Amino acid sequence: MSADRRPPSRLAELGRKGGVLAGFGAYGLWGLFPLYFDALRPTGPWEILANRIVWSAVFCLIVLAVRRDWAWLPPLLRNRKLMLGVTAAAFLIAVNWVVYVAAVTSGHTSDAALGYFLNPIVTVALGVLVLREQLRPLQWLAVAIGAAAAVYLAVAGGSFPVTALTLAASFALYGLVKNKVGATLPALHSLTLETLILLPAAAVILVVVALGPGLDFARHGTAHSALLVLSGVATAIPLLLFAAAARRIPLVTVGLIQFVTPVIQLICAVTLLGEHVSTARWIGFGIVWVALAVLTTDALMNARSPRRGVEPVVP
Repeated sequence: MSADRRPPSRLAELGRKGGVLAGFGAYGLWGLFPLYFDALRPTGPWEILANRIVWSAVFCLIVLAVRRDWAWLPPLLRNRKLMLGVTAAAFLIAVNWVVYVAAVTSGHTSDAALGYFLNPIVTVALGVLVLREQLRPLQWLAVAIGAAAAVYLAVAGGSFPVTALTLAASFALYGLVKNKVGATLPALHSLTLETLILLPAAAVILVVVALGPGLDFARHGTAHSALLVLSGVATAIPLLLFAAAARRIPLVTVGLIQFVTPVIQLICAVTLLGEHVSTARWIGFGIVWVALAVLTTDALMNARSPRRGVEPVVP
């Protein structure tokens, strides 16, 4: 009997290793996004957002056509509650995308990194405010430290960290909506619907930009245009890797791997994009990292707990 059990165990172990690799691949690619979007300058964030929506939709439709994967769509379109949830998720991810791109292209990638460091803390706070979850003592401590970090950054930095908190809040709310109404929707189907819902808004943005300063597409050479087109693939690939990871490894592992993204973003900002991070900002980061250490300790201590919380989501 022990011999019969070995092959499934080896397969399970391979599956876990593959899941970990997929998780690091997804969050690693998201961490490198600042370099990608910085390469799209001088294109503005709204035109980049519109291109990301359009080409993501095109990529998803091509994949679905190749797979002949359409049977799920008609019944889903008739589900009003689910469609409302997906529409809300589409709006929230669009807000997240445009604020993120605006931060990167304006030289504030460190603000974006701070937002994604704060995201797990905001997610836990939403669990209390919206889902009426009972937090454990260490979770309360992490939220309190995170709030103290926001106050410190507002006072010591001389301005409220609007970009970071907008990214953290939109990302956390996106995860909340997805987990409430769309948890059973596969990643490819979800991205397809969200981008299709956003297509009219993308068309309006492109028209407004064309009538105003003019579109940058095809204005800065073939490589620049190719990067705009490939933004659809760049959006979809890490999302599919994340979906593969989430199916194969425990949620707590996914939650720990997600810190790879803001770490890489911060490294890119300081070493490759030439951003200056003030001493006050570094102290703010340090306070946030203390909160994350407390949250991580709690997650590891309660990894076997059956209580289901708000799951980590994707950029």
